[in-house]
Amino acid sequence: QVQLVESRGGLVQAGGSLRLSCAASGRTSSSVMMGWFRQAPGKEREFVATINWSGGSTYYADSVKGRFTISRDNAKNTVYLQMNSLKPEDTAVYYCAAATVIYYSANYYFSAPTYDYWGQGTQVTVSS
Repeated sequence: QVQLVESRGGLVQAGGSLRLSCAASGRTSSSVMMGWFRQAPGKEREFVATINWSGGSTYYADSVKGRFTISRDNAKNTVYLQMNSLKPEDTAVYYCAAATVIYYSANYYFSAPTYDYWGQGTQVTVSS
């Protein structure tokens, strides 16, 4: 089992920045990829970014590429999502997730069902 706890999100003005963190505990060594997803009201949960165990491979949704950065500190069992140049359309509940199965193609990690463990979610609101 892996437990994930996201930091508190918040309210930020458009163009501003916010950093989310996700602290993992339990069998953290079993997680091969750590990802961030988000879900806006009335919409499906969507992929934001993901990072492999070493931090050497990162992937982003086109909508956040160049604005968001995912990173991890394995010594602290923590994954971060640095969000810059925030837009009102970034408003959503953000979820941290851990995947334990290794897939040959990274494309699998863009899909929520690939992830086995989820945090409780944290609200990010961007005002215009």
